[in-house]
Amino acid sequence: MKKDVIIVGGGCIGLMSAYCLQKSGRSVTVIEKNDITNGTSFGNAGLLSAFKKAPLSAPGAITDTIKLMLKGESPASVHPTFNLHLYKWLLKFAASSTEARLRRTLALFERYGQISLDMYEAMVEDEGMDFHFRKDGLLMIYTEQQTFDAKAAHCTDPDAYEILSKEKTKEYMPILNDKVIGSILLKENGHIDPGEMMLELKKYLEAKGVEFLLNEEVDRLEFEGSKVSKIRTSKGVYEAETFILSTGADDKLARQAKNKFMMTPAKGYSLTFKMNEELMPKTTSLFADLFIAMTPRKETLRMTSKLELGTTDPSIVKKQIDSMNKNLAQYTNEFERRDVVEWSGFRPLTPNDIPILGFDENYKNLVHATGLGWLGITFAPSIGKIINDVITIDKKNETNADILLFSSFFQG
Repeated sequence: MKKDVIIVGGGCIGLMSAYCLQKSGRSVTVIEKNDITNGTSFGNAGLLSAFKKAPLSAPGAITDTIKLMLKGESPASVHPTFNLHLYKWLLKFAASSTEARLRRTLALFERYGQISLDMYEAMVEDEGMDFHFRKDGLLMIYTEQQTFDAKAAHCTDPDAYEILSKEKTKEYMPILNDKVIGSILLKENGHIDPGEMMLELKKYLEAKGVEFLLNEEVDRLEFEGSKVSKIRTSKGVYEAETFILSTGADDKLARQAKNKFMMTPAKGYSLTFKMNEELMPKTTSLFADLFIAMTPRKETLRMTSKLELGTTDPSIVKKQIDSMNKNLAQYTNEFERRDVVEWSGFRPLTPNDIPILGFDENYKNLVHATGLGWLGITFAPSIGKIINDVITIDKKNETNADILLFSSFFQG
């Protein structure tokens, strides 16, 4: 029997799209090649960081990275490759790292970040979900005086910022040593436990009748005229009125539909462990000069870092884990970590931090929802709403204001 909406990909974007579509009365099937518990969304730091935090493609990003490389502290690495697409991506990234682009991106981030915060809050209060949702700010910790002074000079709004001394910063994160300069609390941000959110959302969706086909990989799209006629998976063949590709960094199916998006897989790492409760950070924290995030959860802490480009190797590389620990150890006292779980995965990264959203240019029943990089959890609810609206209300990209504003189809 022909299905209504099939979502390929069970990450946070796919599940939030299913959440919004089922609320609009659509019948939804989610097909995921794994069991949803080992994908990129589960390895996310859980930051809800849309407010006052610069995106990856910000002015000075390249020079700051080079400086960290010279100090041996850089979180970024580019593997030698013959892939010309990556070099085109890097050139586009450099061209996007301007003040004008930054102002536009920050405005868009705040718009869609607020929508997401409100939706997460409603999921907790109205739907009874529990995923450690907190709106207690993002602590930006600085290890370089110059970058701390430059940021602090712009933090004039007391409702949005609080500038903290070294001593006050240590109250927020007791493991810090005296090498830390200070910190700035970005008050409007928050965090969640992304794994708990995914499990809670899946449970909710199943109760609402959303169908899940797990451990089933989609191998091929088939076309008939200007539509996708069916998809073939490792277990069967399915037809639907609308297909949504929410496959993260894997663009295999998008390429079958004649797309070559300006997107690259960016490999990142996380460590999740238990530590003494009195040493836990009081809120989610980001070492601004090191690209290391630390997020307190119900019983564990998650530490994320690294940006590897030019590799498709999914394995955990020990030297990257060692580098994370070494960089952190320079600015913290020794502390015990228990039951450490290591993870690595690929994020779908566009060169200007603008996602790929909306109907395909060639096939009118195919919708794309990817390209969020590290910001999938931050924007997942608002992306789900946009995907629902363009499918159920607008029917095409050009009449959906959010697609015009926040999709690389129009903001590339």
